[in-house]
Amino acid sequence: MDEYHGSDGERSVPRRTILAGSALTGLAALAGCLDGDEASGPDPVTIEDGTNCDNCTMPIVDYPGPVGEAFYDDAEALLDEDRPAQFCSSLCTYAFTFEHEDDQEPSVTYATDYSSVDYEIDTDGDAPEITSHVEADDFAPITDLTLVVDSEVEGAMGPSMIGFSDTDDADAFQADYGGDLYEHGDVSRDLVMSMM
Repeated sequence: MDEYHGSDGERSVPRRTILAGSALTGLAALAGCLDGDEASGPDPVTIEDGTNCDNCTMPIVDYPGPVGEAFYDDAEALLDEDRPAQFCSSLCTYAFTFEHEDDQEPSVTYATDYSSVDYEIDTDGDAPEITSHVEADDFAPITDLTLVVDSEVEGAMGPSMIGFSDTDDADAFQADYGGDLYEHGDVSRDLVMSMM
């Protein structure tokens, strides 16, 4: 490698190297900021036994299927206390969000990520039901999930929206149990209401 010397004879670093290093540092910082914006807001929390759904009032941990939680900047205005809104199903998560969207948008919304848990399908009842997972580590930002909507597998509210952070997992689940694939941005109020 060639050595570069300044006018005083000292070794110096070429200007191009400094510019390239500065650019890389700036890109790394920008990437860090963008990652933070993607899931801005508090981390998910475990849903405790005895907690009722903020949309339908059913006890969350007593029912099967995906669950959710949403964090609001002014939670007291919606919930009369400072805590995340918590839900017995992804349907209730979306229904509550749509119901209150004119008042507040959540800073972040989480739902069960079935790519990150060991789930089971219970086939003993009238319809297959998927297990519920309520630990903080079981959640992912709902914007990061591919949802299998209205498959033959049910949750707390019957028809379900089962989320996977790995699209291959969503594809495999859909191949086994039917339903349609949706991204978060494609979920509408009409779709949610048609399933409730």
